[in-house]
Amino acid sequence: MLEDLRAYCRRDPALYGVRVAEVLLYPGLWALWGHRVAHLLYRVRVPFLPRFLSQVTRLLTGIEIHPGAVVGRRLFIDHGAGVVIGETARIGDDVTMYHQVTLGGRGWQRDAKGSRRHPAVGDRVTLGVGATVLGPVRIGDGAEIGAMALVVADVPAGARVRAPAAVIVPDSLPHNAGARK
Repeated sequence: MLEDLRAYCRRDPALYGVRVAEVLLYPGLWALWGHRVAHLLYRVRVPFLPRFLSQVTRLLTGIEIHPGAVVGRRLFIDHGAGVVIGETARIGDDVTMYHQVTLGGRGWQRDAKGSRRHPAVGDRVTLGVGATVLGPVRIGDGAEIGAMALVVADVPAGARVRAPAAVIVPDSLPHNAGARK
């Protein structure tokens, strides 16, 4: 737990001076701690309770981590709202994850029961806001997945994946409204 606290304090620039105590209000930290307990119960095959605990944690934090997911050390979930981590996901050490990230499967019609259906994320990976990684893909160590990127294939170590930036359509600008007539 102390290691998790230190990781949050080191990686969040908003935590400094007296504000360091605010780390105890971070939903990502509580979701991580709830997951660690649920995962332990899941591994010893306690029925129902691990999933119940994960759903209570989701209700309180807005972050859903399936008890079967394997989470490495010092995971930093910044903001956290809308994060979903699936049952067979594997997350390495020192990963940074922003809000609305999904580590999910491709769907019941494509994923066989008992198979690895979710991503494996390496060490020191950054997953930007709204990044979606689907299926049994591997994200290599040190990779950066940009905001709103959709990843459905393996990403090599150190790679940067970016979604296309939004483009302003000139005809949609208010000062061109009369030109369209």
